[in-house]
Amino acid sequence: MALDAVGVSIDRRGDVLSLRYMIEGDVERVRWPEPAAPARADELWQHSCFEAFVQPVGRSGYVELNLSPSGRWASYAFDGRREGMRDALVVPVTAWAMPVLTATADLREIGGADWRIGLTMVVEAIDGTKSFWALTHAPGPPDFHNPDCFIATLPAPDGP
Repeated sequence: MALDAVGVSIDRRGDVLSLRYMIEGDVERVRWPEPAAPARADELWQHSCFEAFVQPVGRSGYVELNLSPSGRWASYAFDGRREGMRDALVVPVTAWAMPVLTATADLREIGGADWRIGLTMVVEAIDGTKSFWALTHAPGPPDFHNPDCFIATLPAPDGP
């Protein structure tokens, strides 16, 4: 395995989520995507990609953020587990400086509630093998959309 550890710090200011992913290990054994202009792109999870799943407490819908070290990103809204997928109205801002990726995302479309969060990463090694990192994995094959993986919580901000 190319990486030994992935750490994430999270912060919430109002409806803005800030993430800081830190990786440890033999980063030269990871296949990193080539730098690209920041823009929406699908299927980023097929390669090395940082992800966050954010679900308002008490609701079945959630937002998925895919954050590529290339500068590309994707944001999706779901009505339920893998149901009703559509582009979210979220444009995350990311920065990658090995070994840290930072991102901020305005999640007002799911704001005003406490959030359950799943933090994940797909790591593609230079030999093409993949490893799947998460705060926790539900039983069975890796499925980051499983709400049992959304174990971090961030409370809603107090007052207006």
